[in-house]
Amino acid sequence: MKLPIALSNKHVHLSQADVDALFGEGYQLTPFKPLSQPGQYACEEKVTVVGPKGQQTMRVLGPVRPESQVEVSLADARGLGLAVPVRQSGDVEGTPAFKLVGPKGEVECEKGIIVAARHIHMSLEDAEKFGVKDKDVVSVKTEGLRGLTFHNVLVRASEKFALEMHVDIEEGNAAGVKNGDLVELIK
Repeated sequence: MKLPIALSNKHVHLSQADVDALFGEGYQLTPFKPLSQPGQYACEEKVTVVGPKGQQTMRVLGPVRPESQVEVSLADARGLGLAVPVRQSGDVEGTPAFKLVGPKGEVECEKGIIVAARHIHMSLEDAEKFGVKDKDVVSVKTEGLRGLTFHNVLVRASEKFALEMHVDIEEGNAAGVKNGDLVELIK
C-alpha cells in the first residue's frame, strides 16, 4: 500500500515563554501557510539558531508547544558545531545546548535540538487499513533511479494525524523523492 512522503527542512517549534522572550511579551505567531498535519502551520516568523561553530536562520512552525524544540539535518548540525542525536519529536533529554535569537531577545536553551527520526503520521483508520498500530516500526520503499528502502520508520497513529511519511531533506534528496511522491509501506 502506498502513502505520500514529505521532506522536512530545518525548523523551530517554540513555547509561548520563548515566543515572548524572542518577539515580545504577549506576541502571537503569524500563520504563513498550513502544513499537511491538521492544525499545524509554517509561521511568518524566523529565528536564528546559534551553536559553537555557526548560526542558521530557521522558520518557526506553529502552534506553540509546551517546550521549544529545533529540528535540523545532520549537515545543519555539523554547521552549527553540535553533535545532535537522531530522535523522535519531543525526546530532547540529553540533547546539546544552543541559543535562539529573535528580533526582541535571546533564549539560552539547555536542550531541545534533534535530527528528527523518520516517521509516518496516520489516522487510526489508516493504521487499520495498513495493518499497523501506533509505535510499530516498519520499512518504506521508494521508486526511481535513486530508489531505496528506509528502515526503522516509526508509525505514529492518532485521530489527530493525516497520512504522510516524514523524512528530513537529506534523506529525501538521497532517495530522489519530492513532496507528495508515493512510497510503499512494507513490514
